[in-house]
Amino acid sequence: MRKIIAAINMTLDGFCDHTAIDPDEEIHQHYSELLNNAGVILYGRITYQLMQYWQTLLINPSGEKSMDDFAIAIDQAPKIVFSHTLKNTGWDSAKLSNQTLEEEVLSLKQQPGNAIFVGSRSLIIQLMNLKLIDELQLCIHPVLVGEGLPLFENINGRTIFKLIKTKTFSGGAVTHYYEPKKE
Repeated sequence: MRKIIAAINMTLDGFCDHTAIDPDEEIHQHYSELLNNAGVILYGRITYQLMQYWQTLLINPSGEKSMDDFAIAIDQAPKIVFSHTLKNTGWDSAKLSNQTLEEEVLSLKQQPGNAIFVGSRSLIIQLMNLKLIDELQLCIHPVLVGEGLPLFENINGRTIFKLIKTKTFSGGAVTHYYEPKKE
């Protein structure tokens, strides 16, 4: 079965805010590699529309290799978007889901292919509550913002995780890799 991997950037004080972090070349390379090995990425509407920024770099590259490589990687990665308001995705490699999140994930897990990544806070929370996350990859950036959207909000019940590895970046960010312990 394919793994469901929640991969997200967050601040040291636990908030998910892409505008608060300053990803460097090394972070972009890390996420490009993840995307190049992804079977599919699941997004909610808000994060998906935020990620559409990278389409502009395909047309007008930034000249910074790591950012341009990330734009190519995210463009090529298959994406499934969960939205009640979008009528189309505006991206050839993306499609709108016509199933519930649980139905889509359970179906995808049964299909052959690489891991399924989840990059939206709202979807991660829903999948945590459904006990469908196989791995958390939390990239914690050394910045405090004091307010915003906390990742672990509205979680139902207790889940114990086991740290399986860490990856430290030269800019101070650290990715913690966790698996839920079987109870």
